[in-house]
Amino acid sequence: MIDVVTSHRFDVDEFLQQPLTARIATNGPTVRPVWFLWEAGAFWVLTGPWARLSGRVREDPSVALVVDECDLATGRVRQVIARGRAELVPFDVARGRRKLVRYLGADESLWDARFVHYLHDDPGERGTMWLRLVPTSLTAQDLSYSVAS
Repeated sequence: MIDVVTSHRFDVDEFLQQPLTARIATNGPTVRPVWFLWEAGAFWVLTGPWARLSGRVREDPSVALVVDECDLATGRVRQVIARGRAELVPFDVARGRRKLVRYLGADESLWDARFVHYLHDDPGERGTMWLRLVPTSLTAQDLSYSVAS
């Protein structure tokens, strides 16, 4: 069960459905920006042998992940901080497509070729996999403020 702590109530699921960039921290600490999919109570991050992320998670699966937004024009400032033990799981194309459509749009013909390869190359050959994080703690904060007109 996820322990969700929020301030100034906002819909965490709705917030995490936006195509925002998360930052994930692994042992070291090492922090890197990642695109993610929030689905079925888990964060899904695409990784593989081309990135150090998979090796770091194998060494130590404890991770922290932050998704936030800060709009100075509107004063909207919200964040979600998740912690837990990540696992590496086999890649599936359907979930990969859902994730990439979030960031790149539905028309695959407009995508950069490297993103198309994630979906159509053999994951066993390429080594594509998912990092799956089911948070053991999730803190959501709305730190928004009023902007003077």
